[in-house]
Amino acid sequence: MKIVMFGAGGVGGYFGGRLAAAGADVSFVARGAHLDAVRREGLRIASPKGDVHVTGIRASADPADLGPADVVFLTVKMYDVDTAASALRPLLGRDTMVVTLQNGVEATDMVARRIGSEHVAGGVAYVAAVIGAPGLIRHTALDTLIVGELDGAMTPRLLALRDAASTAGFTFTASPDIRRDLWSKFVRLSVFSGLTGVLRAPLGVLRASPRLMIVLEAAVEEALAVGRAHGVALDDRVRDEVFAMYRNMPPQAKSSLLEDLERGKPLELPWLSGAVVRLGLEAGVPTPTHALVETLLAPFVHGGAPPMV
Repeated sequence: MKIVMFGAGGVGGYFGGRLAAAGADVSFVARGAHLDAVRREGLRIASPKGDVHVTGIRASADPADLGPADVVFLTVKMYDVDTAASALRPLLGRDTMVVTLQNGVEATDMVARRIGSEHVAGGVAYVAAVIGAPGLIRHTALDTLIVGELDGAMTPRLLALRDAASTAGFTFTASPDIRRDLWSKFVRLSVFSGLTGVLRAPLGVLRASPRLMIVLEAAVEEALAVGRAHGVALDDRVRDEVFAMYRNMPPQAKSSLLEDLERGKPLELPWLSGAVVRLGLEAGVPTPTHALVETLLAPFVHGGAPPMV
């Protein structure tokens, strides 16, 4: 099985590096100093689960250099999805599966409009990993990958990917209901991202305040209601899983949105709280908490300091 990671940041670099270390045929679409380092010195992963150094990796800024693949993991940020999807054609064969690994619940539709839904599968990544330096992925926690066909079928290509991942050292699940899995992550992430972003503080600050926890609970219920209104089976078990995650995460945990905000980088806000609001309007579901989050963070959505008036 030939695998291409379209993006070699925290998510693509970690899972792609683990797959390559296990012997899979993995190539990377990357750019800049990170690409240069991977080509020159290989890809390193520093992890509490064990360090990895993979050399001889094929990597390029141009997908055409890497040829058709069996599986493509699309790991770019949401604001780059449309552009990246337009560049996927050289990687597509007759039965290529493109796995979207973005935050939010809209990437599968965005990519399908560019390359056809027959090529698209949904993916959910639970991992805390970032580029620590060019050529280095620093992994700190979580390493679960969930992938599913949009129609829930256990296709040969999905099962072949499951087999390829079985020795890679991370948890892989072939999902029969990837839409539910996408929404389950979306609920917890939209709330976690929005509230830590508004507070400019890690989860522990939010958890220590009973009044802020009431706000968090309201935001969770809004997101769940929007998903249900769109036909997703989000039962009480999903709610319990969401709150269990908030209880069990370390107090210093920050969302990637907060980290981007602190670094002056663009935010995925339009596809997190912004999407809760937008999809809520479509379904007639009120989302006042997420609307406030979106309003308060909107001046920073393009990165850098907001304009002074």
